[in-house]
Order: sequence, then structure tokens, then C-alpha cells
Amino acid sequence: MSENNVARHVLETSIADFISQKALGDRSLAQLDEAGLNWSPEPESNSVVVIVKHMSGNMVSRWTEFLTSDGEKPNRNRDDEFVDDLESREQLLEIWEQGWSVLFGALEALKPEDLLREVKIRGQAHTVLQAIHRQISHYGYHIGQIVYAAKAYKSEGWQTLSIAKGKSGAFNDRMKKEPPQ
Repeated sequence: MSENNVARHVLETSIADFISQKALGDRSLAQLDEAGLNWSPEPESNSVVVIVKHMSGNMVSRWTEFLTSDGEKPNRNRDDEFVDDLESREQLLEIWEQGWSVLFGALEALKPEDLLREVKIRGQAHTVLQAIHRQISHYGYHIGQIVYAAKAYKSEGWQTLSIAKGKSGAFNDRMKKEPPQ
């Protein structure tokens, strides 16, 4: 496999990872009512609203003019992201989709030869590849928080996003029978 093919595969895999993370978030958000979106397990924890605001603020900052400006934009107010002040589910979903739209737009514009270019985040140099993986890790952390908060809030009413408890054997059997994707 040529370097160009490896780089293209890295970009495709990274986009697929972000799509998978977004899908987990989407499916968690869909299970929450207004109270659940604003609930947190304890006072020092963030509500789903706050986590979404933070993720979106980070995405817009990091991925806007990704190759040409520092990923920490001067107009970002990170502290404001941690204030639970949204008034509706619609407003939350608009912010959620905006962040992902900026992220996917930036990723889809990248070419294989961009992976080793240098970008800055808070003045620190990263290769594009490092910056992508930094954000996969960061967003995965927050998606896990969203899933946890949603699951804790819903309790018995939670619809699992993965393999249901006690169903691993059946899942594995089904996977062995399905053609690879």
C-alpha cells in the first residue's frame, strides 16, 4: 500500500470514528427529555447541555480554518461553554449539529498530503494527524460522559447503544454470520 493510500485510509478511518462518536451522542440525546438534558449526577458534574455546549465550542474553534489558524480562536469563550443556559432542545440540537458540521467540513476538505502539515493548538505545533487524534480522544471522552449521564438519568428506561447485558454470546454468533462491512 502506498503512502498516499495509507494517508487516505487514515482520513477515512478518522471520519468514520467521528461519525460513530456522533451516532452514540445522537442516540443518547434522543432518549432524553428536557429534564434529562439538564440533569447531572452530582453538583460537580456537567449536564448533557453543558457537555454539548463545550464540545460544539471546541469543534467550532478547532476546525474553523483548521489548516491556517490556531485551533484556539481568540473569540472562543470556553468558560461560557460550562454555563447551563440553553432554553430548548432545538437550541441544543442546533449547537450540536453546528459543531459536527464544522468538523466534518474541515475533515472532508483534507487531502492525504495534509496529514503531516503543521497546525497549532494554543500555540503548540501538531501534525494534522496528531490534531485529529487529539480530537478523537477528546470527543470520545465527552461522548462517554453524555452516554453515562443519559443512562444514569434514564435508568431502567435506557435503551442500550451497544450489546445488552447477557446478550454477548448471541451478538458474537450474529457477527460471525454477517458479511464484513
